[in-house]
Formats: sequence, C-alpha cells, structure tokens
Amino acid sequence: MSLADFQYLRPRTIEEAVGYLARHSGDLEILAGGTDLIPSMRQRLFTPGYVMDIRGIAEMRGIHEDFDSTVIGALTSLTGIERNHQLRRDYPVLAEAAAAVASPILRNMGTLGGNICLDTRCLWYNQSLTWRQSCGFCIKKDGDLCHVAPGGTKCWAAFSADTPPALLCLGASIEIAGPKGLRRVALKNFYTNEGDARMKLEKNELVTRVFLPRSAAGHRGAYRKLRVRGAIDYPLAGVAVTFRTHNGHVDEAQVAITAVNPAPFLVPDAHKLLNGNHLDESLAAIAGDAAANVSKPLTTSALTPEYRREMVKVLTKRALLSLASQ
Repeated sequence: MSLADFQYLRPRTIEEAVGYLARHSGDLEILAGGTDLIPSMRQRLFTPGYVMDIRGIAEMRGIHEDFDSTVIGALTSLTGIERNHQLRRDYPVLAEAAAAVASPILRNMGTLGGNICLDTRCLWYNQSLTWRQSCGFCIKKDGDLCHVAPGGTKCWAAFSADTPPALLCLGASIEIAGPKGLRRVALKNFYTNEGDARMKLEKNELVTRVFLPRSAAGHRGAYRKLRVRGAIDYPLAGVAVTFRTHNGHVDEAQVAITAVNPAPFLVPDAHKLLNGNHLDESLAAIAGDAAANVSKPLTTSALTPEYRREMVKVLTKRALLSLASQ
C-alpha cells in the first residue's frame, strides 16, 4: 500500500516545530520513529497534507538528572531506555517495559514519546481502506458505528503501549510544548479513556520530555505482557508493578494495566491491598483480582475478552511474585 502525497517538514528546534503545528493544525502528523504512523498512513487511517519529522530536534533526546527528577527526552529511543544503566538500576520497571516493545529493530526506531502517544488499536480500525469501506467504517474513523459495542456511542479501541503503565507506576509527568509555551502534566491525567480521542493533547502541541520523580528511584519493578508471538506484537494485556519494602512488608505499591481499556491506568485499590502486608501468593492473587476487576477488554484483538481479562490476574500475580525474593 503506497503513501498518499504529503509535504515533508523537518524542524530543528521545538519552537520551529510548534510554529509548524500552529500553521498546519489539523492537517499535520508528527513523525518520530514512524513505526506506527507509517503503517497507519499506508492503510489511509491518516492522510495528512504535512508530515513533520522531529528527529532533528536534538534537545528532545537524551537522559539527564534534574534537581528532583530524571528527565528523558521524548525522542529517546526505546533501545536507549532499555540499555541505560541508570534507568535499569533506579527505574527497572521502565527498562523492562521498554525491552518488551516489539522487536530490536523497531525499538531502535521507536521513541518514548511515540509510545506514550501511541494510537489506540482495534480489529475494525487497523485495516486497509478497502476492508474498512466494506464494513461501513467505524466510529473511530469515517463512520458512526462501533462494531465492538453496537448501539453505543463510545469507541472502545484499546490503548496498547508497553511503557505507559510503567511510567504511571513511577508517578511520571510529561512536558508539552505549544503556542502558549510549556506545560507539565501528570501522566495519569493525560489519557481520556476514549478510544477515538485518547489523550489530552491539542493539535498544535507535542510531548517533549518525560520526568521521573527521584522519590520513585529504587522501587522494585516488573512488567509482564501477553501477546500471541514472542516478538513484534503489541500487548493484548500488560501489567506493571512497583513497590518498596519496609521490614519485610510492601510499601508504596502501585499496579497499572494496559491494552485492556481505551487508556492505561493505575489499579485504584492496589496500594491499599498491598501496602503494609507481606507479599505471598495469596496477596498477589488478591491484587490480580483487583486488576482484573477494572479491566474491560472487548473484541478489539485476536484473543477473546474473557481470556485477556483472566490473564490480567495471572500477569499481576506473576509480576508481584517475581519481585518477592529481591
């Protein structure tokens, strides 16, 4: 499938990029790694008049320490995060989640910012134009019907990125640049839980940096992922967990899920269930039940919703128990 015609833009600074976004708002797509955008453009999910390649913006790359945070540029590759010694030591859940994305070649190209802003996915959406046209399109693109939940007005396309649940567990925030300057948003407030309008990002804005609080450094962490193939595939369910231990008991625990809802999010009661208790198989199973209870997978992927929901329990339990002996 060939790409539609577009004009190619290549800014060298954030200010220049914001200028292009303001000038061509609504008719421009941002290219970082391109691992998701280019296939979607080939499927005619996006037909922008302009494609802005931001890979030349040096200030959006790299990892460094701020006074109270570890700062990661949005253009930092997933491979760079996976292999960074400091992140592996201080924020192991993020390094593990980055290592779980797709394949080595795609991680070399894919960026943290792109993974945070990944488009939601659905069997009825991620198809060729001809295929979608034969089905009358869907509520996410060109139609008014959700084939997953007929009769409803909500898009249930699933958010299927690996790093956001890890970032949520760490209490990460993001920096967004726009015509009005820079603003900083807690990642937990960035997503909408709507499949067709997944994030609170204006058409004239872009994500520039990610901040990991130093208070989360040193937390034990693990990420577990369900997929059909051991490489390349998006998660069909994903669970990230982090916690500290104090006198042999769990403290500051967080559990976050992805790929089973239109947004990644923290499991609301996980910290109440885990904190102050000794982590054993029974407690891990209880936390798994809590995660499954807020999972709402529908027929957006190749595996059944029932199986994916059950696997949220299993993955949560496995992730927690993998850290119990550390």
